[in-house]
Amino acid sequence: MARTVEIIYPVCCGMDVHKSFIVACVAVTDEHSHTEHHIKRFSTFTGDLRRLADWLASYDCLDVCMESSGKYWIPVFNALEKTCNVCLTHPKYVKAIKGKKTDKKDAKWIAELFKCDLVRSSFIPPPDIRQLRDLCRYYVKLTNFVSSEKNRAQNCLTMCNFKLDDVFSDVFGKSATRVLDALLEHGNGNFELDGLLSGKCKASPEKVRAALDGELNPMQTEKLFLIRRHMNDLRSLKASLETLIYNLAAKFKSQIDLLLTVPGISTELTAIRILAEIGADMSVFETAKQLTSWAGLTPQNQESAGKKKTTRIGRAGAYLKPLLVQIALSCGRSDKCPELKNKYLALKKRRGGKKAVIAIARKLLTAIWHILSKNETYNAELYTRADKPPITRELTTSQAVTFLRGKGFVIVDAETGEVA
Repeated sequence: MARTVEIIYPVCCGMDVHKSFIVACVAVTDEHSHTEHHIKRFSTFTGDLRRLADWLASYDCLDVCMESSGKYWIPVFNALEKTCNVCLTHPKYVKAIKGKKTDKKDAKWIAELFKCDLVRSSFIPPPDIRQLRDLCRYYVKLTNFVSSEKNRAQNCLTMCNFKLDDVFSDVFGKSATRVLDALLEHGNGNFELDGLLSGKCKASPEKVRAALDGELNPMQTEKLFLIRRHMNDLRSLKASLETLIYNLAAKFKSQIDLLLTVPGISTELTAIRILAEIGADMSVFETAKQLTSWAGLTPQNQESAGKKKTTRIGRAGAYLKPLLVQIALSCGRSDKCPELKNKYLALKKRRGGKKAVIAIARKLLTAIWHILSKNETYNAELYTRADKPPITRELTTSQAVTFLRGKGFVIVDAETGEVA
């Protein structure tokens, strides 16, 4: 007896979205599993998107699937999410065969896959979280712009042979900024340092004087003025953006307070940035493992013919992963969270620093999933109890050796002194 694929969505729509137009295909399947396809093309103007919604309603189509193509899917998603259940999927899951690709065939193929529920849906948070995510990512971009301008300013000083980076730990700290102001004002390093260096400055005035022995190019001077003005403008924009982010995140105050109990998360903005990426509702992720995989903190599975080609972590989580890595690094150096620091040091000794920090970042994200799911604060005792070996457990000699090696111990023969 022949087996058939079960049809989950008898009436559904597949869309091939482009910059200027959309090709939509409505697949209508009757009780005899016969499917009729209705294909129509629409522009991406708002008026045509409304006509697209009306056209879908004429077929009683409530389920729509489309691939995520750049930013072009966002207006279509916003127009249809009010009346339809929109499934957004990665293009690699619905990619057609080369040589047999047209816009109509792509839309039809998406509809055929979607009606049998063979398409994996991407995580799209609610509108308020999407708006918060957009602002937080813009904040990250502004921070990157400031860092780029700092590098340009440092290049200007290097070209003029001013060695401020050798005598100041932070070239843009208070003391270094006052010295740089005086340098730009006088045009050279021949000025008094009295009142410019703070008491916390480790470098002596003689070393600072030696670092200021350079030649300031007039063009580099003008460039430094422009760079510093741009940096001041960026800081002003960041301050305005922070106010907007805090106002938008006020409704998530309870979740933010819970995230502030996690080690390494010391500011509200850090908690808001995490919340903007993963959302406040953890029911969309069935398990903590699914969340860590979505964030790109788990090894990939690429195995063929019994050989594992790679176990590197994925490239997902372009904004969330770097933030969690920074938090994990701070936990690895802090004595306030010994349960994470000890784990980080043990893994660093055995597997290296990079793998250790990814493991701690994954552990933190797992804790965040449980915190938001159960509405509970962070509990360090759970990790402390987990690190303790069981009292009544019996191990063979080989098992004990393997256990000690896993903890980073080197097994040495007592008689010969050689590594076992």
